[in-house]
Amino acid sequence: MPEPSPASVAPRRRGRLLRSGAALVVLLGVAAYLTVQYLTGGSGVPKCTVVSAAGDGTSYEFTAEQAVNAATISAVGVHRGMPERAVTIALATALQESALRNLGHGDRDSLGLFQQRPSQGWGTEQEILDPAYAAGEFYEHLDKVPDYGRLPLTVAAQRVQRSGYPEAYAKHEPDATLLAAALTGRAAATLTCEGRPDTRPGGPESVRTALVRDFGRGVFEEAGATVAATSSADPSTGSSADPSAGSSAGSSLAPSGPSVPSASVSGSGGKRTVTLPVPKTAATGGGQRQRGWALAHWAVANSSALHVERVSYAGRVWTAGSTRSEWREDGRVGRNAVGEVRIVTGQ
Repeated sequence: MPEPSPASVAPRRRGRLLRSGAALVVLLGVAAYLTVQYLTGGSGVPKCTVVSAAGDGTSYEFTAEQAVNAATISAVGVHRGMPERAVTIALATALQESALRNLGHGDRDSLGLFQQRPSQGWGTEQEILDPAYAAGEFYEHLDKVPDYGRLPLTVAAQRVQRSGYPEAYAKHEPDATLLAAALTGRAAATLTCEGRPDTRPGGPESVRTALVRDFGRGVFEEAGATVAATSSADPSTGSSADPSAGSSAGSSLAPSGPSVPSASVSGSGGKRTVTLPVPKTAATGGGQRQRGWALAHWAVANSSALHVERVSYAGRVWTAGSTRSEWREDGRVGRNAVGEVRIVTGQ
């Protein structure tokens, strides 16, 4: 059989190369699409929404990952007694520096939510990649800026960050303002999430550990909070843990001092409630009601990561489901019932 001529082989090789190149382009396109869907909150990614309490239609939509980080930034500020303006500055900074994602890379050795640099004295790599630590470092530096609350946001953020693009923070101020109002508790019932659980562990002990991480040990000690099992028939009402049931060991982050019950297994449904009494002498400037809404919105923001199915406070209830999971009236509890926040988990 005669050998194919070089002239006939060349077109076939070119054809294979063209087909391979086209397949590679398609694969790259699919990868890019999936990346954009993940980072921007596509249809497969749980979403959260915060709206203006003024009822003017202003809103900001973001992903569950961003919600968790925003909630941590705000909670650390609340724990440190920082005003809402400080939380707004911190959130706008993180939106610009990392899009509220805990990045393991950046310019030179920049890392984390605020793109802080170990070489510039912000901490070790491990510390900077801890969102609560990173937020605390930002607030510590911000608090040293004279009259930062009176400065334009760009100026205040730049005094901390020393960025090469100081004006870039300005475009995030409207979204950061909405987030801060909700997450500090000033704007009630304004933050909702789909609440679809991810693959990470959840449950009452995880909620407890995360609360201590973000709000500090006092979140339990100041109010004598409890973690109790509930019946699946009515997940909104917590029942006392069965005294004969064994308690699981608390996290290493669990608060010391006054006894705080760990999650224990009882009841028939497997659903559990973390009950957080809100003291009348709440630390936040807005008092008891604002403190309660800060805790309630924090729980909703963490709903995907911690398998939170239901949050109730002040006669309103949020239930995981979709972006339409609005805060609804709870006919069994009046709006003046501001003494406790209840967080029902699915594990």
